[in-house]
Amino acid sequence: MADPCSSTKAPDGHKAFDLVLLYLRSPGLASTEPGRGAMASTSGQSSAGNPPQTTPATPATVADDKGDKSPQVESATAAQSTTGESATVTTTNTPALIPTESTATAAPTTSATAEEPEQAPEPESTDQPAVLPPSHWAQIPEQEEEDEFDDVDSAYGDDNASSTASLSASILEYRTVHGRTYHSERGNAQSWNPNDAQHDESMDILHHVSTLMQDGRITMAHIDDNIHKVLDVGCGTGIWAIDFADQYPHTEVIGVDISPSQPQWIPPNLKFEIDDITQPWTYPRSSFDYIHMRWLIGAIPDWYMVFREVFQTLKPGGIFESKESSCIIQSDDGTVPYGSALDQWGRVFSEAGKRFGRTFRPLEEELQIKAMQAAGFVDIKVYNMKTTLGPWPADPKHKEIGQYARLALEQDIEGFIMYMWTTVLGWTREEIAVYAAHLRRELRSPQYHAYYPQRVVLGRKPY
Repeated sequence: MADPCSSTKAPDGHKAFDLVLLYLRSPGLASTEPGRGAMASTSGQSSAGNPPQTTPATPATVADDKGDKSPQVESATAAQSTTGESATVTTTNTPALIPTESTATAAPTTSATAEEPEQAPEPESTDQPAVLPPSHWAQIPEQEEEDEFDDVDSAYGDDNASSTASLSASILEYRTVHGRTYHSERGNAQSWNPNDAQHDESMDILHHVSTLMQDGRITMAHIDDNIHKVLDVGCGTGIWAIDFADQYPHTEVIGVDISPSQPQWIPPNLKFEIDDITQPWTYPRSSFDYIHMRWLIGAIPDWYMVFREVFQTLKPGGIFESKESSCIIQSDDGTVPYGSALDQWGRVFSEAGKRFGRTFRPLEEELQIKAMQAAGFVDIKVYNMKTTLGPWPADPKHKEIGQYARLALEQDIEGFIMYMWTTVLGWTREEIAVYAAHLRRELRSPQYHAYYPQRVVLGRKPY
């Protein structure tokens, strides 16, 4: 029987850049065909706040093919689900997604924790603050840009439908912060991402990066062609939900987000809803076969609460897929030193998240794994990936990933940092502009071999 929490189909070829542009912005086009597996339909079956107190369990060591402890593979533990099934944690560590899978299983226990991954390096001198002050960047002379790294204009069109016919005018009364628009206040939701056309284009490029990293797939789970009902949590621009609805035309797909940034022209089996997923959910219990959640870093005050809602909303046997990014930009060869603009990106976001009350360190804090275990999921699989920034890798696939990932960031550096760094940390717009200039220079320089981690975690609700 096929494992619903993994995907094994061979990838299709990648599309050329000009076709990708049309692919990203046209709702009628399906994305690169993913591998499809065999997750049985469950329709006919009974089918970052404070974490709860847990009793630590002894981690099980993951060994490599030679039997030695691999430094590339994190240790994991197994937890007993609420139904008594043992929750094994399978960890796959890859630069993008090269299968090197190992499984760790420990004796069931009432709760479990996972070893913390290696943290970002701290500055060598204790006299230096981990987060440099905004004035630091004005003291560093900007170097002249090299022409070969100067072509960063987005080739995307300016079409962006930010409303849905059924929405009330009050929802469309966006807030404006330093010239950028953000969703109107609703419930407990607070989003640091703008919802304007410029930022939407960046997020659509990141969607393409995600499919490249997953060899053309938009999901890491096996999905049966006859799956009935799917929920995309934090759907953003709606591009993932649109692609999924196109590929599974007989499946009812719902995308939910706090901000109405989705297009008007969508597949007939897809609808978008506006809601705050950080509050108790109103969906009927055991009503979805598959729930997808992606890139909610810095948006969730209590990950455990949200994952409990996911668990209750899934049908027995249903699959939950969570994909998150780290804000820590790093290198494996020391080319991203402390004090560089790339290094400071993650440090500043980490500090802002502490003050904001919504962590930007879900990977470093193992929140996806811990919250999934605490909710009661079993057969948990973890895929660790590296998202390269820039075309520095020799491998053609990773080079292409790096080109698009850099484009996504350069497309809207100011949009990514404006809200958190000004509203939360007190930077000025001028200080933002100076820092962004230094970051763009480093992104264009081949001397920085930078990347940031991403993690996909799959779990199944027991029958």
